[in-house]
Amino acid sequence: MSKPIELFYWPTPNGWKISIALEELALPYKVKFINIGKGDQFASEFLKIAPNNRMPAIIDPDGPDGAPISVFESGAILQYLGRKTGKLYPTDERMRVEVEEWLMWQMGGLGPMAGQAHHFRLYAPDQIDYAIARYTNECNRLYGVMNKRLEGRQWLAADQYTIADIACIGWISRHERQAQNLDDFPNLKRWYAAVRARPAVERGMAVAQQLDQKSNIVGNDAAQSVLFGQKAR
Repeated sequence: MSKPIELFYWPTPNGWKISIALEELALPYKVKFINIGKGDQFASEFLKIAPNNRMPAIIDPDGPDGAPISVFESGAILQYLGRKTGKLYPTDERMRVEVEEWLMWQMGGLGPMAGQAHHFRLYAPDQIDYAIARYTNECNRLYGVMNKRLEGRQWLAADQYTIADIACIGWISRHERQAQNLDDFPNLKRWYAAVRARPAVERGMAVAQQLDQKSNIVGNDAAQSVLFGQKAR
């Protein structure tokens, strides 16, 4: 039996991407918690594998050449795991392009915009109406893009469940924090129910669920200073 993959993790939408993927792929893994409210992401040992001081990251002791490999950035990790196992990431070039389009859409759009909505709606010390409206409305637009894409489709890409779906589910699960009503997006709502019904998704999202960052950060000045007062080091 191969050695377990080390998952550097905290229960957030980005962290869930990898815990879900590992569960879906039935790969053995062990969790190393990176408490983002306490600054674990700045530890020198973690920065060796994640120079952007962000989780998640992994170390796979059984890399492509049999030697360990570390991977940071959640999208890159999903692609690596898909290539490693030959699952959830089709090899047909046209299908793979579709998956990568929607993976990059999540990485460049849905995740960052939803993250900003979370910040200004939940964490910002001052309620800035323009920022709240800006990011809430952009989330609404992106939900609409996804809803249109899912018209007549079960999954986002390649006519199958892939890493693109995994990349999006954690952010959509936070729809209430983004002030989005899934009833307004019936195709997305159907997709959401189908993904959440997968046992591996529920297992992946249950990893350290009690450590949900909102309960640890809202009203916690020290944690907010660590997360939102970062400067170049």
